[in-house]
Amino acid sequence: MKAFIRTTLLASLLLVSLSASAAQVSIGIRIAAPPPPRVVAVPISISPSPDFVWVDGYWYPVGHHYKWHPGYWTRPPYAGAHWVAPHHDGERYFPGYWDGNRGRREHNHRWDRDRDRDFDRDRDRDRDRDRC
Repeated sequence: MKAFIRTTLLASLLLVSLSASAAQVSIGIRIAAPPPPRVVAVPISISPSPDFVWVDGYWYPVGHHYKWHPGYWTRPPYAGAHWVAPHHDGERYFPGYWDGNRGRREHNHRWDRDRDRDFDRDRDRDRDRDRC
């Protein structure tokens, strides 16, 4: 009887692990739509340098509510990168990111105190990739 129970448990465990390994993973934050964006004038005349671009302010989720991220001047992570604004499709929130010919770069809100918040954050990874 013990052997039968062990065999049954083992077979069940194998079936569960096989079905879990074939499962697809979807990442998204399910939260209600954010409030409408705030209307703010872009301070074009005070660009820190020609290398900087303006990123419009946006709402982003923190827990079960949204926090306003004011617009800011920043240098893109690499030449030719452009900002893809965050959006909500009615069901899920998709965070903003930088995209271009060198791939996607996420924005990390821990960098917001730094003037070059997004610029060259992964230079070590790029340097290692270029060596290959």
